[in-house]
Amino acid sequence: MIESAEKNIQSARQLLREMMGGGVVSNADIMKKAQVLSVSEGGKIIEGVFDGQNMIGPDSKQYPVPSNYASKSKLVEGDVLKLTIAEDGSFIYKQIGPVERRKVLGNLVQDEKGEYKVVAEGKPFKVLLASLTYFKAEPGDQVTIVLPKDKDANWGAVENVIKAGEAAANMASVSRNDSSDETELEEL
Repeated sequence: MIESAEKNIQSARQLLREMMGGGVVSNADIMKKAQVLSVSEGGKIIEGVFDGQNMIGPDSKQYPVPSNYASKSKLVEGDVLKLTIAEDGSFIYKQIGPVERRKVLGNLVQDEKGEYKVVAEGKPFKVLLASLTYFKAEPGDQVTIVLPKDKDANWGAVENVIKAGEAAANMASVSRNDSSDETELEEL
């Protein structure tokens, strides 16, 4: 039975790799990807796909991923997660299949509904509030987000924040350092 289960997991992972071969990540893709994953006997372990906020299981059911875990782990859309449901009913998540990633720099904005988004590459990306709170980010700050490589996504994972005032101060500092280097060279 164990060998059979391992072969099923290997087959599911191969299907997953084939399905993730590029293109746009859509909810339909996430649902399709999640359906090839497994639920262990008794429902104690469930594999699913992260959609930016939740894990989608093979039964198309959404499982809430704690935002602090998603933020700290920098989960991105398409990552494969394993959910273990403990005897006491607690949920324990583990990232088991990260997708390839890329980083982009954008500006933090707050829309008319009060939701925060990072505008990068001409597109607004949703981000988890827990990440922004951790970095004490405010609208106008520059934010580095992590996105799936070669895939269009709706959500980004916050990597780092450059405060609006710090960016200007750092640029001024670099300019001062550059001009002092030139003076030293002229003196030589």
